[in-house]
Amino acid sequence: MPASLLANWMERSSSGRILMRILVLIAYLIIFAPVSMIVATSFFSQEIVSFPPPALTWHWYANAWDRPEFLRGLITSLQVALLAAAVGVPIGTAAALAIVRGEFPGKQVISALLLAPLAVPGVVAGSGLYMFYVLAENALDRDIKATTEGLVAAHVMLTIPWTVRLVVASLQGLDRAAEEAAANLGAGPLTVFRRITLPMMRPGIVAAAMFSFIQSFENLDLSLLLVGPGRITLPVAMLNYLEFRIDPTLAAVATVQIVIVGVLMVVTDRFVKLSRVV
Repeated sequence: MPASLLANWMERSSSGRILMRILVLIAYLIIFAPVSMIVATSFFSQEIVSFPPPALTWHWYANAWDRPEFLRGLITSLQVALLAAAVGVPIGTAAALAIVRGEFPGKQVISALLLAPLAVPGVVAGSGLYMFYVLAENALDRDIKATTEGLVAAHVMLTIPWTVRLVVASLQGLDRAAEEAAANLGAGPLTVFRRITLPMMRPGIVAAAMFSFIQSFENLDLSLLLVGPGRITLPVAMLNYLEFRIDPTLAAVATVQIVIVGVLMVVTDRFVKLSRVV
C-alpha cells in the first residue's frame, strides 16, 4: 500500500486512528525508556545494579554532592555553556540574517561552511583544535589550551551552527509585509529591524540560545581534549569517575543533568513554542 494511501486510511478509519495512537505510544516508550532507566537506577540501593532493587535510597545523590569534582564540573559546564551561547548566538543570528536577506557572491558556500561543524565528529574537531591551540601558543607565547577561554572559544564553534540553522529556518517562514509597511510609513532600516524584524525572529533566537546551551553543557568529545587541571566540565568529570568506579552515582549526576535540561526546555516552551521553530 502506498504511503499516502496508508496515511489517509489511518486518519479516516477508527481502527487506523487506534493503530496510529499505538505506534505513537511505542515511539514514546522507545524514546523515554533509557531516560527512565537512568532516573530509576539513581535510586537503587545496591552498588552493583540489579533488578528488582532491594530498596530505594538517596545515598547516591549525597555521594555525588560530597565529591568536589562533580560540583566543580557542574559550575564549569554552566559557565562555559552560558558564555558560549552569549557569544555564539549573536554571531550566528547576524550570519543567518545575512544569508537569508543578503545578496552577495558565495552566499551558499558561506552557509555550508557555517553549518559544516555539525557534520564533523567531536573527537576530530577536538583533535584539530588542540593542534591549532598548540601552534597558536607557540606563535603568541601565551597559554590557550587547557584554559577556560580556549574551551569557550571551542564551544562557540558548536553554538554558531545551531544558531544559524534555527534562525535561518525562522527567517524563511516570516512574512515581510509588516516590514515593508513600516518602511513605506517612513521608518528607517534600524527602526524596522528593532521594532518589526527582531520581535518576529525572537522564537528562532530563543530556541537557538536554548539548543546552543544544551549542546555546550552536555558536550564531551570536544571538551575532553581541551580541558585542563581544575577546569574539567561535568561530562569529563563523569568519565573520569567511570574510570575507577561503576555505581549509581553517575546515574544520579545524569539525572540532575536531565532535570536541568528538562526545566530549561519547559521554561523556554512556556514563552516560545518550540514546535513552531524546531
